Parts: sequence; C-alpha cells; structure tokens
Amino acid sequence: MQLARVFKYGLSQSDHMENISGYLMKYTNLVTGWQYRFFVLNNEAGLLEYFVNEQSRNQKPRGTLQLAGAVISPSDEDSHTFTVNAASGEQYKLRATDAKERQHWVSRLQICTQHHTEAIGKNNPPLKSRSFSLASQGSGNSPGVQRRPSQNPVSFFSVGHHKLPAGKRVPILQPDHLVDVREMMSQAEGQQRDLIRNIECLPASGHLTSLDPDLLMLKATSMATMNCLNDCFHILQLQHASQQKGSLPAGTTISWLEPKISLSNHFKNGAAQDFSSEPNKPASVIEEQSMPEPCHLTREPEEINPDEELEDTCVNKEDDLGAVEEQRSVILHLLSQLKLGMDLTRVVLPTFILEKRSLLEMYADFMSHPDLFIAITNGATPEERMIRFVEYYLTSFHEGRKGAIAKKPYNPIIGETFHCSWRMAKGEVASDSNSNSSSHSLSEQATLSQEPEGQVESDYYTVRFVAEQVSHHPPVSGFYAECVEKKMCVNAHVWTKSKFLGMSIGVTMVGEGLLSLLEYGEEYTFSLPCAYARSILTVPWVELGGKVNVNCAKTGYSASITFHTKPFYGGKLHRVTGEVKQNATNTVVCRVQGEWNSVLEFTYSNGETKYVDLTKLSVTRKRVRPLEKQGPFESRRLWQHVTESLKDGDIDKATEHKRALEERQRNEERLRAETEAPWSTKYFVKEGDGWVYYNPLWKTVPTIQTQQMDTN
Repeated sequence: MQLARVFKYGLSQSDHMENISGYLMKYTNLVTGWQYRFFVLNNEAGLLEYFVNEQSRNQKPRGTLQLAGAVISPSDEDSHTFTVNAASGEQYKLRATDAKERQHWVSRLQICTQHHTEAIGKNNPPLKSRSFSLASQGSGNSPGVQRRPSQNPVSFFSVGHHKLPAGKRVPILQPDHLVDVREMMSQAEGQQRDLIRNIECLPASGHLTSLDPDLLMLKATSMATMNCLNDCFHILQLQHASQQKGSLPAGTTISWLEPKISLSNHFKNGAAQDFSSEPNKPASVIEEQSMPEPCHLTREPEEINPDEELEDTCVNKEDDLGAVEEQRSVILHLLSQLKLGMDLTRVVLPTFILEKRSLLEMYADFMSHPDLFIAITNGATPEERMIRFVEYYLTSFHEGRKGAIAKKPYNPIIGETFHCSWRMAKGEVASDSNSNSSSHSLSEQATLSQEPEGQVESDYYTVRFVAEQVSHHPPVSGFYAECVEKKMCVNAHVWTKSKFLGMSIGVTMVGEGLLSLLEYGEEYTFSLPCAYARSILTVPWVELGGKVNVNCAKTGYSASITFHTKPFYGGKLHRVTGEVKQNATNTVVCRVQGEWNSVLEFTYSNGETKYVDLTKLSVTRKRVRPLEKQGPFESRRLWQHVTESLKDGDIDKATEHKRALEERQRNEERLRAETEAPWSTKYFVKEGDGWVYYNPLWKTVPTIQTQQMDTN
C-alpha cells in the first residue's frame, strides 16, 4: 500500500512536470515599472527564463533564475501577483492576467522547485535527527509554527561571494559538532512543545487561563526563538554539506532572505471579522472606494493660496495606551509569526497601534520651530550658520513625536500630499549675529506663538511646506520647505525601512536632505537617525539611534551627531552628543550633549554655554487649509474617517476605512499595470537616486535678484 502511494505520487508529479511558457508582467524598478516579458519554465534544468518577447526565445535569455531552493509566494496585494525568490537572493515579482493563470504558474513552479531542491538534498543529505523540526511539524493548534510547503529551509537564505584574504581558509564544521547541536535542539524542541501543550490545555476561565498575558508572552517568544534557531541550524547544515561537496566556492557567505508572510485577517485588522463580507457598509467607506484614482486626477502642481490656510487647532497627543492595552494578545500572536530581521514593509499591522496622522504630516511637524529654522541665515559667519543649523536640527525631533507612547503614523498611499505653512513675526526671529555669546536658555521665550492682530503681511516670514508620497514599493516620501524672504529652502527624500527586532521594531530612514542658503551660496547635506519602537509588549516608547553627519562643502564646516541608544544595563535614555568642526584645521568649534527630548547643552569655543529646554521651547502652530478646501488626496481629508474613528475609540470602523483606502490603492496599481501607464508624481521629480521638488527656490532666486536690481 505504501509503495502504491509512492508510485502514484511519482506519476502525478511527473504529469505536472511539463515545460510551460507564456507572457507575464515583470516589475523592473521604480522608473520602468511593469513590463510584459515572455517566460519559459524549463523543468529539466530547473530554470525560469524570460525573454523580451516570444520571437526572441531562441536567443540568449534576458534573465535566468535557478529554482532549486527557491520560494514561490502568491502575493497578498491582489489575486494576480506572485514572487519567485531564488536562493541566490534574486527576486522576480510577476503578475498574471488573472487568478487562474497565477495559480497555474505558481503550482508548476512549486513542483519544479520541490523536485530540484530534493535532488540537491539527495546529493547533499542533511544530518539525521531523532526528532522533527518544530518549524515544520509543530502542533496544528499552535500559532506561528507552520510554514508554507514551498518554504523549504534552504529558501530562507541567499548566497553571495567575496574574496577571502590570502592565506585564510574557511573553518569547516565537523559532523560531530552538528550532531551535538542537533541533540541539544531536539531536547529544547521537546520541552518547548510540552510548554505549548500545557499552556493550551489550561481552562479558558479561572485563576490561571490559557489567555493569561504572561503565558501568551512566553508562548510567543519561545516559538519565535525556536523558529530562528531551526533556520540557523539548517543554514549550518547546508554550509557543511556544500563545503564537503565543493558546490560553493571558498569565500561564500550566507545571508538572510526576508520572506513576506501572509497574516490572517485577525492580525491585519485588529479584529477577527471579515469586513469585506459585510452587506451594509457606511457611506464614508463607499465614498473612499469610489473616489477617483490619482492617475485620473490632474497631476499638475497646485499652488496653495496661503490666505485659505488657518492656524491648526488639532492636537493629537499619543499619551494613552487605549486599545493597545486591550489588544495585547493580538500583538503576542502576531509576534509569534514574525522572524528576526524580517522586513515589515508589506506586513499590515493592526489598526489600533496607529497614531492619528499621516507620516507626511509627521515630517511637517519636524518644522515646528520655524524661528530657529529662519534664524540660520542670520549667522554672520559660516561657523555661526553651521552651529545654528545644528541647533535647529537637534530641536526638531521632540515635536515630531506626538507624546510619550510610540504609535505608528499612517502609511501614506502613493500620490498622497500634505501642505501647510508657518507665519513667524519678524521680531520673534533671533537676528543677533553673536548667537553663542549668551548663556541664557532659549526656553525663556517659551510661549506658544499666536498671530498678533492688526499686523500686515509684510511683518511676517512665511515658511511653506509640501510633502508627497512618490513611491509605494519601496515607500519613499519627498518633502520640501522654503522661506522666500530669507532665500532658503530644504529638500529631502526618505525611504522608511522597518524591521522586526524581537521585542522592538527598528526603522531606518534611508535618504538625504539638502538645505540651501541661497544668499550665501551654501548647501548643507544631512541624514536622519534610525528610530526604534521599544517594549512593544508593554508600554511602547520611541528611541533614536545612529550617527548622522552634516556637511557644507563650500565653507569646509561639518558636524557629527550621535544618537545613543540605551545600554542594556544603566545609562541614560535619549542621549545625544555631537560636535561641529572646521575641516581644514580639524578644530572643534562647538560641542553638544544632552537629551534630544529634554535639555541640550551647547558649549562653544569661547567657553560660553547655552542650555535649550525643549519641553519649554516655543512651538509655532502650522497653518492648514480646512478639510472642505483640501484635495481628495491631501492627507487629512484622505484619512479623515480613520482619524475620526480612532478618536471615537471605534477600532473596527477605523479598520474598515483603512482597508477601503488600501484596497483602492491596490486597484489603482493594478489598473496602471494593465494599461501600462507609468506613475506620474505631482510635485517631485526623480534626479539620480533622489527626488527633488519641481520648482525649488534656487530656480527662482536669480529672477528675484534681478527684480531687486531693476528696482534699485
């Protein structure tokens, strides 16, 4: 009977091992987007090849993927897309014409992948074990321990090459070492399974239940730990086998791939119910789903009338745990399915952890001290201007965070924009040229700036701000701010990369900013620190970390700033240190230390000291157009129903509105792919690896100067 089953399986597998070919859409990059290519599955060689078109299939393929050890993953974005992740680290993102065609390709690719992966396993047999892997054979009732059939252990790493220094050899692990490790892991797996079984056997009510928060935490962390250990052990097995057989060259390194997991609706939305099946949706959800797509709206830049903007009265401090406290079991269950180092870009996090603003508006809140921003140009010397920029830079992060609780801003959808401005009375901007001669605190001027009545517009400096989500995958935002009166502007683009780090989440801000002081012809380049959400199972809080640099090539001044993460034992929170140097002489002209959300101490080369208490520093409210005057893709109008539901504490309704926006974005992306219509940004244009505002101040300043000369 058993032989019959094996024979039957062999026949059914061979029946499906036919070569198939056809057109699929392949995602190339941000610029090119989706393109039709002719793909051929070569089962005998275990290769997926593609050509420009069917007529060129007799020529050399444009690209080839080895399917042995690959992962074939249907995408959660829609019913047409899937990815092929090769063991080499290369990835093809493909799209079929419909769900049926996708399933046809995915099933054939998975069969071919399994066949050639098993063939490698026969040539390089793994070490025998007297127990099974928790990651592949865990209890069916235990969340997070099951793996998709196509995700063989070999598929969780990528192989790269580098040259080793002369005379050095890669140490080869001895078989008995791996046997000892396997024995210890077998014991740990057995104990962990017993732990899970005992927890799940507890009653649902009573003094100690299976839903006890501490037990859920223990369950989640133990499962995540064992999953990671199993993957590490499989990598060691393959490395040992490849070194013995010589299938990998010397100097080969093995690094992690980051598979995209498919989470259940419960974890995507913070609730178990399926909103898509609800017959009666609120009118606001229907409105969100039927809104015109960005590609159907005018993509011409819009000039915002500053007279339509009103001082913002919205205050969204995130000092309350709210639903996060109530939904801790959901977070624990979610964590048990994540892997250390996993990219969270495509993991849809629960709605209840969101703060009530878009990421684009968060970038605007970094400009909440426009007086310090404008005062940079009042420095009489290059040294003073660099010091003033560092002072402004370090004071911007405190107001950028809304409260002490770490929550996540909304992920902007592609085409989303945010506009605002600040008005600053000219008398409130520091104009003295000797900014470092005073030892008093800036907090002495700490009153929330209000618009004085009866003043004419010429008595103000105006700082305009615009931000746009220029890309969805990867998520890239561009933002620009300018003060025409002071001939200064700042342009930046940021790619947010988030990773799961166990009991915290790390966000790397990839990108660069450029501050232009056109009156002096100076440009200051700067980067942004990493951000970390710590203690995500208890009271989450934000920490900044990493080293950033500020440079001005023309003046030769630079600044090095380090945001220190808290050591495991002792140490202060939110500590920051930095220094400003004159590069030619390597002379330090200013040192800074303190906490980026509390008090900063600036010490200057003349011995003077200045303290800045950020908790008392004046905050200028931004000016924003009312919702009824905003465009349909401006942040506050776009997310208004989600924000209102979160304010009301209605997580289910907020989730419903959020899903409607995300589904509309997926439909719009699918439409662009089908029509081969490239995405067109509204305010930013791509230059090299960055994004630049379409009409920056440095393009118009010569005209302003000419007008001034004509007047004189």
